[in-house]
Amino acid sequence: MKYSNFEVKSGRGKWFKYIAVLAITIVLITGGLLAVNYKNFGNLVKVVALVKSQYLYPVESTRLLDGAMKGIVNALDDPYSVYLEPKTFSQLQEQIRGSFGGLGILVGVKEERLTVVRAYAGTPAAKAGITAGDVIAGINGSDAGGLDLETAISLMRGPVGSTINLTVDRRGEPGPLHFNIIREEINVPTVEGRLLPDSNIGYIVIGQFTERTAGEMKEALATLQGKLVKGIILDIRDNPGGDLAAAVNVAKNFVPKGPIVYIDYRTGRDQELSANGQTFGAPLVVLINGGSASASEILAGAIKDTGAGTLVGAKTFGKGIVQTLFPLDNGAGLKLTTARYLTPNKNDIHQKGIEPDIPVQQAEDRARDVQLERAVELMKHKIAG
Repeated sequence: MKYSNFEVKSGRGKWFKYIAVLAITIVLITGGLLAVNYKNFGNLVKVVALVKSQYLYPVESTRLLDGAMKGIVNALDDPYSVYLEPKTFSQLQEQIRGSFGGLGILVGVKEERLTVVRAYAGTPAAKAGITAGDVIAGINGSDAGGLDLETAISLMRGPVGSTINLTVDRRGEPGPLHFNIIREEINVPTVEGRLLPDSNIGYIVIGQFTERTAGEMKEALATLQGKLVKGIILDIRDNPGGDLAAAVNVAKNFVPKGPIVYIDYRTGRDQELSANGQTFGAPLVVLINGGSASASEILAGAIKDTGAGTLVGAKTFGKGIVQTLFPLDNGAGLKLTTARYLTPNKNDIHQKGIEPDIPVQQAEDRARDVQLERAVELMKHKIAG
């Protein structure tokens, strides 16, 4: 449906036609609820009419429509459901379709703000001066405060060689900092595995879940198996999540035969994703904290419910819902929450998180990693036992 015929400077009949088109659109959206909410509907039509006829400045019809659609999605009070304007949706689509560059930072949500968890050495972000703890306040001049994590990450990715401007709030600085960063192809591994000093304990860190993660996990486990490790400490602290399939495939290395996660749709089309029981077979301890979210919680929940390992650290973030991307006309899109994750015991973790089996709060100064120390101590008991 096109609205180019409805210009601000046209006569009363023209903008009345615009309202009629909007009314028909809303009728299609609201369906049977219209009869119940006819007064609210009437008010909406009046507001549009008054804006078009009385507002001091001219307003494009498409801007009002975009505002109406944003309002509908915002009324859900769901920070993960977002109406995406054409430019934003195009950036998301480009990132999905091809191989594009990035900045080399790991971002999470802390105190409801986008926060840099790690800037990988040698990457564009690190070379520009971005450091852990920086709060991303703006992306290319737009406020980043209202963005959900997935959308923000997608916007920071883009074609190799393109430039992005980040506005950063940093503790101790009197005002915001601005960084112009040129994107590069980022090949930072999502999985890093090593043998802890003077031990037979393998230590594996998963920074995020991507299409590469499952393969990298297989390689890390094979390397550690060759070193005759007797136990694995899996660190998913500050892992913001990512690809669902990657989390499921990683879980298959540790979880016994049976469900890993249920995907629960409102319409009843529930889906079960399961393990085949071919596990690594060594004792397992998993480190979690408030930055462990989404796909990380799928892995943590499966390990906890099946008894495949012991969770150590702090309660996870609590994002247990699924978003689906829908293309709309005129290049726009809708990212909408369509399902929720349930753990193998069918626990709903959304806005609740997953409690550790052994709570350990990290020290404020982080001079010592007391959570890792506790995990090592527990693993030594498991191996000895």
